[in-house]
Amino acid sequence: PSIEEVEPKKLEITLLIRNEIPENHFGANVSVEIPLPRCTSTATCTVIAAPGATHNNAEFVPADGKLIWTMKKFPGLSEQTLKAKVTLNKACTTQIRREIGPINMNFEIPMYNVSNLQVRYLRIAENMPGYTPYRWVRYVTQSSSYVCRL
Repeated sequence: PSIEEVEPKKLEITLLIRNEIPENHFGANVSVEIPLPRCTSTATCTVIAAPGATHNNAEFVPADGKLIWTMKKFPGLSEQTLKAKVTLNKACTTQIRREIGPINMNFEIPMYNVSNLQVRYLRIAENMPGYTPYRWVRYVTQSSSYVCRL
């Protein structure tokens, strides 16, 4: 992430995220949250999307004081960039700059297993009436806490 002071009351935040999983996989339901200073009055966002990325949306939520960037699909081996122009109520100081962040990211990667652990076979020991097992395994990688401190 890059935070640049354009004018005394204006900041420009640039965030580049890179997806380094194999090209045949993708990140799904990606959500990036960037907390902004309490003295933020407005923020406008521009998303530079890579080909194949779908439903990119970034918005400033004044009630929470956060920029929220969501992506439905983020292809493997690609990059996405968010540029946000933030207007403050008062001049930027080091104390105000410390209020930005940490950046929090949540995502899942369907049909991808980071550990390469595989289920070869599964045996159901107990027969339950009314339960019919399906013959497939779904691998999903989920982020539980992915944080970037500024």
